[in-house]
This record gives sequence, C-alpha cells and structure tokens, in this order.
Amino acid sequence: MITISAHQLDATVDSVFWPFVRIGSCLMVAPVFGAVTVPMRLRVVLAGAIALLVAPLIPQPAGVSALSVAGVLITVQQVIIGVALGFCLQILFTGVSLGGDLLANSMGLSLSFNLDPLGGEQTPVLSQLYTVLVTLIFLLLNGDLALIRVLVQGFRTLPIGSTGLGTAGIWTVVSWGSTLFSGALAVALPGVTALLVANLAFGVVSRAAPSMNLFAVGLPISLVFGLLVVIAGLPALESGFTRLLTETLILLRHLSGA
Repeated sequence: MITISAHQLDATVDSVFWPFVRIGSCLMVAPVFGAVTVPMRLRVVLAGAIALLVAPLIPQPAGVSALSVAGVLITVQQVIIGVALGFCLQILFTGVSLGGDLLANSMGLSLSFNLDPLGGEQTPVLSQLYTVLVTLIFLLLNGDLALIRVLVQGFRTLPIGSTGLGTAGIWTVVSWGSTLFSGALAVALPGVTALLVANLAFGVVSRAAPSMNLFAVGLPISLVFGLLVVIAGLPALESGFTRLLTETLILLRHLSGA
C-alpha cells in the first residue's frame, strides 16, 4: 500500500503551485491567450497542464511553504513576473491597433467601429483589420509556442524565489512602453503622410475652383486613396511586425534572466 505523508503532499503542491501562478498570470495578460473570447477555464487548464509538465524539471525553493510569509512573497513575485512578460507582448499588439486607429481617423473611418474579439471593446474597423492580421502572423510564426518556450526556460534562468525581476527588470518593462508609440507610428506614418499629400492637393484644388464642394468630393477620394495605401502597406506591416516580435521575444528572454 502506497502512503503519502502530509509533508510530501505539501511539497508536491508547492512544486506545481508557483509555476502555475507565473504561467497563469502570463496567459491572462498575453495576446491570443488572454482574449475575452478564450474561456477562463481553458486558460486555467492550459496553465495547469504546462505547470504539471515543467514542475519536475525546475528547481524549487527548499523549506518554503506556499502558506508561509515567505511563500506569499514568492507568489507575489511570480505574479509580477508573469504579468510583466505578458504585458510586454501585449504592448506590441496594442501599438499596431493604435496605428490603425490613427490611420482610420485620417481616412474618415473614425465613426466606423467593430467589436474587437481580443479586447472585447469597440475599435475602428481598420484597427480591427490590423489586429486580425498581426494575430494571424503571430500564430503563423508560432509566436504562441515561442512564448511558452520562454516561460518554461525562464524557470531555469530566473528560478522561483523572492528576488523576482528587481528594479532593473521593472524599469525595463516601463521603458518598453515606448514601443507602443513607435509601433503605432511605424504602422500609421506612411498612410498618414500619403493622406496629408492628398489633403494638400485638395487645398490647391479649392484655391483653383472655390465653387467646388470639397466636403462631398474629398471624403470619398480620401477613403479610396486611404484603402489603396492600406493595401500597399500590408507587406511593410508584415515585415515590421515580424521585426518587433523578434525584439519582443528577445526582451522576454532578457527579463527571464537568459
């Protein structure tokens, strides 16, 4: 008959609990996994399955119980690490969506909204288009598997303990917020520049023919011209997002101590 002592049961629970907290915190915030259309139970089950697989392979803090004061501090650190990793990746998707929002305002599509399946909120249709495209690129490049790989490898380079990210790691996450604006600018700048040239042309036409109703003519032309710019800029969106995704994964590895 196999007997399990209370100490062995506590050790087994502790070995799975902290990896589950870090992985679950990341999946709750990370894009695709953290979408409102993904059921909460599915995210919990996925985090638990990954934690069960990696728990026997990672070092555990010796003599620390999850219910002790030191265990609570370790739990908080694992939540911070997981949320930071998922947040850095989420910023990339938010930057692309913001770029689509800026371009939609320049095209006259600021009043055309659609439901964002990832965030569960109303966003301009162009932002939604860019979000769907970069999500497909992310899945096509196995970005979801790369995120899980970074999480698993992070337990060796940044082991479970009370140290966590530290001040330098938290400041790195804060500094990474500039990617939100640089990514948005990279997406919207070509289209906004082209539409600015079109608006300057409308200004010249209005001076040459003051009787022309530019409000009736300019909006359809700006819309069609903007759609052509969007189609022409799709290859640049793919290459730019791939480059930013690579830099983000490198950052995640850096935050994980690799």
